[in-house]
Amino acid sequence: MDSLIACDVCGLVQRVESLRPGVVVQCARCGSVLMKPRTNSLDRTAAFSLAALMLYVPANIYPILRMEFHGVFSENTVWDGCVRLFQDGQWLVAIIVFLASIMIPLLKLLGLFYLVITTKMGFERAQLERTRIYRIIDVIGPWAMLDVFLLAILVSLVKLGRIATVTPGPGLLAFALVVVFTILASTSFEPRMIWEMPKRRDE
Repeated sequence: MDSLIACDVCGLVQRVESLRPGVVVQCARCGSVLMKPRTNSLDRTAAFSLAALMLYVPANIYPILRMEFHGVFSENTVWDGCVRLFQDGQWLVAIIVFLASIMIPLLKLLGLFYLVITTKMGFERAQLERTRIYRIIDVIGPWAMLDVFLLAILVSLVKLGRIATVTPGPGLLAFALVVVFTILASTSFEPRMIWEMPKRRDE
């Protein structure tokens, strides 16, 4: 079935035929990629989302950093950072950190996993609602600042190492893997599959 697609780069609207395996569609005007088939999109998204959800718990329970300064030993988790900011009166910053580092990533992963399950099972109802869920996930994606938070942790390991003994905690590896798997899950999902018929998806 043919479809009309507007190029994201130059804006040219053009008719595109159904994709065959291994075929990449380019814009007739600027040569940008319009459509690119993603093999096993649902399976890969489900695997990455499930892996990120499994690692999400240890990433937030176990300490990210361990620091020793003049005999004083401390361990810090992401939640500890939010609590400390709130106790210091920085409640607005605490809410932002909580949403960006804990709540939004969790909602994003749960949303992707829900879309994968409903699409895989061939649900033909509530397609518009599921499309809206995907749009919400796409909008809040940049606000899930896991990668920025991880970079801040790595910088602190380098900078604080000059004045104190700073070592990565057991939660740092899980946190880093959550970042990687979340990015892979987001890029693997093909939203057009929400509207495709089950028979067509299986071909």
